[in-house]
Amino acid sequence: MTDRPHEKTKAIEDALRRGPFRSDHAPPAASAAAKAARRVSERAAADAAQRLTERVATEGLADVSYAPVDSPFGTLHAAVTKRGLVRLAFPEEDIDSVVEHLARRLSPRIVQATALLDPVRRELDEYFAGRRHEFELALDWSLIGPFGRRVLRKTAAIPYGGHLSYAEVATEAGSPRGARAAGNALGSNPIPIVIPCHRVLRSGGSLGGYGGGLERKRYLLELEGALTPRLG
Repeated sequence: MTDRPHEKTKAIEDALRRGPFRSDHAPPAASAAAKAARRVSERAAADAAQRLTERVATEGLADVSYAPVDSPFGTLHAAVTKRGLVRLAFPEEDIDSVVEHLARRLSPRIVQATALLDPVRRELDEYFAGRRHEFELALDWSLIGPFGRRVLRKTAAIPYGGHLSYAEVATEAGSPRGARAAGNALGSNPIPIVIPCHRVLRSGGSLGGYGGGLERKRYLLELEGALTPRLG
């Protein structure tokens, strides 16, 4: 007899946890309808959130907008400011870390917005398809220091299909003995591919290094005709 009040209380607690829409005895059709309605509601909320972020971006209320971009390497992530493209991240870079870094260095007003990245997406698609040999995108150099900016501006001037050595880039950047420092600046390039640091090789013609990995560097140079594709 002493267990019945406890059992009754437990039954009430279980019912409260289930709530009015989680009856264990609800007909299968009613349960399926509730799940379908919940999915529709979640989709509507997601669509509304996306419309809001797109509006924030297009009306200039955000300082940084980012979105995924397809590539032969997988999904890249590109970020733009009012000045231009500021970041292009390779697939293995954690997007949360990238966004956190942008928030810390540039502004916390960041949104994911696809429309503003359409020009970046289009030019990269054309480049990877072999139809574009020069990017026309505006660039934001805010993440790059003074020496790195000199190095990368010289790098940006290397034509499609061409290449320079690390020593040559360092010399053109005003530091003839700064080949190693130039290599460090190239390795930390925040806008790879568009600023073509893959076009800088060692003096003997070997690949050297690349922030995105040597296989990607080789792929880009072969795409541009600067290297003969390997057989097999």
